[in-house]
Amino acid sequence: MSFSVVTKDELARVVGPRQCCQFAELAALIKMDGSIQISGRKLAISVDTGNAAVARKVLKMFKKLFGLHSQVTVQRKVRLKKNNIYQVRIPPQPGVERALVKLGMWDEKNKLPTTRIKPGLLTKECCRRAYLRGAFLGGGSVSNPEGAYHLEIITTDDSHAQEISRIMKKMGLDAKVSTRKNWYVIYLKESDQIVKCLSLMGAHTALLNYENVRIYKGMRNNVNRLVNCETANLNKTINAAVRHQENIKLIAGTIGLDKLPPALRETAELRMAHPDISLKELGELMQPPVGKSGINHRMRKLDKIADQLRKKGLGKNAGRS
Repeated sequence: MSFSVVTKDELARVVGPRQCCQFAELAALIKMDGSIQISGRKLAISVDTGNAAVARKVLKMFKKLFGLHSQVTVQRKVRLKKNNIYQVRIPPQPGVERALVKLGMWDEKNKLPTTRIKPGLLTKECCRRAYLRGAFLGGGSVSNPEGAYHLEIITTDDSHAQEISRIMKKMGLDAKVSTRKNWYVIYLKESDQIVKCLSLMGAHTALLNYENVRIYKGMRNNVNRLVNCETANLNKTINAAVRHQENIKLIAGTIGLDKLPPALRETAELRMAHPDISLKELGELMQPPVGKSGINHRMRKLDKIADQLRKKGLGKNAGRS
């Protein structure tokens, strides 16, 4: 089961604390997945969803808020043949128009559907959270945090997409809107923003799971970076040690180590005796001990002497024995 499905299943069980919150959530669900059928003076509502838990929530909300009875049908998707489409239909009955007016979906005076969110529906913070939850249940998805961080809500209505974006920004979410074919996509890319959005909608279990994966992923990435850094440092140390040995062998096979100044001769002899240790460890073996920078300075001098011998064509095979 995908992370999106698990999140929606959790959100479908969340009930707004007040009736105003429930109105806001139901309004969002209808705007995202619903339609209004007009036959003469009779009105009907249908909401289509691919999630059974969301369908049950819509049915219960219509019953609880307006006392309307519903019909539920299940259809198979023709193309994929693996997912069900659940249609919750509110047939023509007394109270349908009143419900639509209350939800801001119907202009009672002109007897026409309305497209904008009803003024006053989202004045409270709890109602904005509920509306965002309904919008996500109707057209949202969130990627598994194991991969890229991404949360989106899609709609076919540009003005509704902009309204959802404004609602999210009012709650401190940096939502952006883009187009994808005939869809308008409201999305978040930052993991912190996605965590905040899950919290605002009430998906607390999904949030904890998301955080656990995010923390584990961060620790794993840190460990990989440390391992890569250590590997790079080790390779650097090994390559430097090999170069040092070749240069010292070249010097020993041409002019001889006894011709070197005492400090350089001691450094060369210790490096040949301990080819695998770091410069810092090499300096600690000196009498008296020498710091890493001091050893590095001596090794550069030995490298310079070897380079000069090579330029003179001396000891071409001395460093390969």
